[in-house]
Amino acid sequence: MGGGQDIKPISFSELLASAKLNIPAEKLLQINAWENKVVRGDVKNQQIAAYKQLYSAWDSLNQLPVAAYYLGQAAKLENSEKSLTFAANLFLEHLQHAQEPGVMKWEANEAIGLLDQAIALNPGNDSLKIQQALVYMNTGEPMVGVQKLRALVAENPDNIEAQVTLANLAITSGQYDKAIERMETLLQQHPEEAKAYFVLAEAYRSKGDVKKAVSLFKKCRELLKDPELKAEIDGYIKSIQ
Repeated sequence: MGGGQDIKPISFSELLASAKLNIPAEKLLQINAWENKVVRGDVKNQQIAAYKQLYSAWDSLNQLPVAAYYLGQAAKLENSEKSLTFAANLFLEHLQHAQEPGVMKWEANEAIGLLDQAIALNPGNDSLKIQQALVYMNTGEPMVGVQKLRALVAENPDNIEAQVTLANLAITSGQYDKAIERMETLLQQHPEEAKAYFVLAEAYRSKGDVKKAVSLFKKCRELLKDPELKAEIDGYIKSIQ
């Protein structure tokens, strides 16, 4: 999404107000009652329970961004990696289908905040860090995402997922030699990594060296165990020759 930094996220109050216009009166009464419970709930568990009731109510009304918000609020109070990650994933799932840039930006920010809290609880979870970096990249802040991935790779050069993601990004931005260098270095440490061969082959193909690409795709194919994936590689090799 280009120019994502200029897009202002919608405010939750605005999102909630427009969602409330589209729901039956009796549901609205119930929702308002639960909202009051959250305000009055001085015990954390009461607040969590009220947030979860609001989540279920909005989910059943198919108002998914509002539902995700309340599950996120419950997760922040529960403060467990599992609940925070689950809520972040709800935002990210809806984000794939969202139409309005303001809503998308808000959902991305919510997911990033939840992932931040989850990462703080488990700083060693690299896959959460990669997921968060990809949210930045896909929602208009690619450089923030790239910096986060580079920091992760500097800290843990053996993280295959982060290395492959960075190489893929290099290919999409036309920096084929950078991708090649990154994957060749990775393969010195992990010579059995089929994914790295695939990305390396893709970098050579993008560069115009089809012969080298084909030999690398074949090497990737040898390392794969899944017959369906092998067949896909065969089809791909045929299509580029």
